[in-house]
Amino acid sequence: MTDIEIARKCKLEHISNIAKKLGIAESDLEFYGNYKAKVSAKPRVKKKAKLILVTAINPTAAGEGKTTVSIGLADALNRLGSKSCLALREPSLGPVFGIKGGATGGGFAQILPMEDINLHFTGDFHAITSANNLLSALLDNSIFHGNPLNIDPNRIVFNRTLDVNDRALRGVAVNHNVKDTVEHAEKFNITAASEVMAVLSLANDIADLKRRLGNILVAFTLDGKPVFARDLHAENAMAILLKDALKPNLVQTIGGTPAFVHCGPFANIAHGCNSVQATKLAMTYADYTVTEAGFGADLGAEKFIDVKCRVSGLKPNAVVIVATARALKLHGGADKNSLANEDLSALERGMSNLLRHVRNIKDVYQLPCVVAINRFATDTEQEISVIKKAVQRLGIEAIPCDVFRFGGAGALGLATAVVKLCGADSAFSLAYDDSDSVEDKIRKVATRIYGAKDVEFGTKAIESLTALRRVTDIDQLPVVIAKTQYGFSDDPTLLGAPNGFVLHIRDVEYRGGAGFLVALAGNMLLMPGLSKTPNAVNMTIDDDGNIDGLY
Repeated sequence: MTDIEIARKCKLEHISNIAKKLGIAESDLEFYGNYKAKVSAKPRVKKKAKLILVTAINPTAAGEGKTTVSIGLADALNRLGSKSCLALREPSLGPVFGIKGGATGGGFAQILPMEDINLHFTGDFHAITSANNLLSALLDNSIFHGNPLNIDPNRIVFNRTLDVNDRALRGVAVNHNVKDTVEHAEKFNITAASEVMAVLSLANDIADLKRRLGNILVAFTLDGKPVFARDLHAENAMAILLKDALKPNLVQTIGGTPAFVHCGPFANIAHGCNSVQATKLAMTYADYTVTEAGFGADLGAEKFIDVKCRVSGLKPNAVVIVATARALKLHGGADKNSLANEDLSALERGMSNLLRHVRNIKDVYQLPCVVAINRFATDTEQEISVIKKAVQRLGIEAIPCDVFRFGGAGALGLATAVVKLCGADSAFSLAYDDSDSVEDKIRKVATRIYGAKDVEFGTKAIESLTALRRVTDIDQLPVVIAKTQYGFSDDPTLLGAPNGFVLHIRDVEYRGGAGFLVALAGNMLLMPGLSKTPNAVNMTIDDDGNIDGLY
């Protein structure tokens, strides 16, 4: 059966019953039908609540199943008698209709209703897009009506956004051939990479949301002074559009485990974590909260720890690193058409990728971790043994699980190991210090996490850093490095665990509302494009509204 067929056969509980499992009162729910609700309760983290971060090796075309394992693990913890809850990101329509597909898990480890979640859900992404583009409209309107803020149209740094993969929007001209207006160059970001998405993900409440929105840098004046959203008096109108989107969404897994699904910044071009509010709300009501950071641990986990934990005070009690024999063989140079065949030599070569991620979590961040081997039917016992033995040499356990076929029942061993890890005391360290310069922060991530020998800052990056330092104290901020998700370097073709490379930073952008800097590495762009044959062209909907091809 396909994911959609499995999802349709599952009997869902009314969302009020899911909320009761956590002790959330019905008066704190705002219903979106029978199976979705927004939760207006305020987070108050329980001292005994444990936070489990699920991350992975660098992704490949074979897939790793990080979300599937996260869901299966949460279901398994409930099967062991623990009160568990998920905190996951919302899917973006860009990848859904692009190359990645949906982001609700797979097989018998899914969050439901999967079609709703993968599409418009509760409208959060649309609200973010609207608030973002309202700010752009107010900015252009101020220029049109006499330009009282003296804005330089050639130095607008805030971009419009759409939740779509559309490379044609990477460079556009606005007001082209429009009478009495000022034409200027612009570009669109995908909604998941917009600063408004990051602001919503990190905001604690309405007051914090308005403060952060007001701090968004939108442009510079003709004499080089910064212009912020608050100078356009935009923060209240934007917050009005975002007031419902600020509330976390509650859904359920196939196994009936509560799941908060809220906000969806990408980890390759943004900070890659669900909202702070959703994570803390899950920890308020559950003993174990399972959360996931996007893409590999070099991106999602690094940003979860160095950005989200830094600003929120959160600390993972355990980290799960997901790997598959298939993906590791690709990292070792195997042909993608032969992944169903046993290939121990390619697997052993590809293990370098997993082992570097393990060392980073264990030695750099000093967090207890376990490897989850997301097992496929074609995996051999010899391949599983190779993974186990290699990881054991680092003092870490590797546990096979099969949540795709068996749901929570396929991750009981993993859940038992995670509970044990959560019961132990651990140190906790970050990759860089708050007091480090921007350049040193980027360099420490590149050398300590990626394995680079150094960082090269391009001319545009140096110019941007110089200009930003004239107007604000950027060295106090954490950094989000936007780079390819496929490997540790900025070269997507360089798989495994390369050493001795130089990370190239072509530009640095200020995100005053989010409270971090974005360093653009290599050729990474904030608006993805569609593949030659995107998922969209293979999707169908019949006369009864049944969708096929959404996965």
